[in-house]
Amino acid sequence: MYVRHDPETGRRRRLTPALAAALCLTLATCIPQESEREARMTLFVGIDVSGSFQNTGHYSDALRFAAHYIYGHLNGLGELEQPAVLFVGSIGGERPGEAKSFHPIHDFQGKTVDEIDADLRAWFQPDDIFTDFNPFFERVATFVKRQNLILKPITVVIISDGVPDVTARRTAAEEDDRYGQINLEPLEFLSRNVTLRLLYPSPQVAVRWEQDVERRRVRMWTVDAEAMRGWRGQITPGLHVDQQERLWTWIEENVDFRVRRRLL
Repeated sequence: MYVRHDPETGRRRRLTPALAAALCLTLATCIPQESEREARMTLFVGIDVSGSFQNTGHYSDALRFAAHYIYGHLNGLGELEQPAVLFVGSIGGERPGEAKSFHPIHDFQGKTVDEIDADLRAWFQPDDIFTDFNPFFERVATFVKRQNLILKPITVVIISDGVPDVTARRTAAEEDDRYGQINLEPLEFLSRNVTLRLLYPSPQVAVRWEQDVERRRVRMWTVDAEAMRGWRGQITPGLHVDQQERLWTWIEENVDFRVRRRLL
């Protein structure tokens, strides 16, 4: 039996099935659907343009993956979260501490995977001398504060071999401590949810990031180069990119894995 409370009489009144159905439909239309929910995530993608990354042999594959990753997120394919804000920039420089510009979301919207791939290859030539991650993290923090993106979920994706190289010559002590010099402090209090994802390092470098890079609130997830090679195997030949469900599921489960905050 369908009943409702009458505020004027204080009594409960019986509803007809038709009226109950209409009421349920009205309530359902008031609840925002998944596709209509406001995009909240802020996504930064950093691409290592140092010659050392290119020498690993993974650079071209990494750019092709980045094009798919950006396209998939922008279009919310599979279960990938659509970002409200996207910036893509380079990591590297002709001198230590060199800051680089970011390409905003508008440079990628409405483009195909091939068009995004072509743009990335034109913008990010792998010929820089140094790999200094700290200026990139500082630049991310500047953009977040300047555009009032604080407190929104932030994801920072680093596409790199992960090897910091900020000086031409290093002592043995500097060589051993260079991962400890990576500074995530600018990212620590930008949001309650900041996730750093490092793609394409060697397994040994991935471990150094996980163990030696100091962090408190920042969540970290690494996917080594050998594991990243698996993304191409998820593509079904002849199927339109928007319908590549296996690929989008692979990205969600392997790259966009939800990381818990590190226990202190």
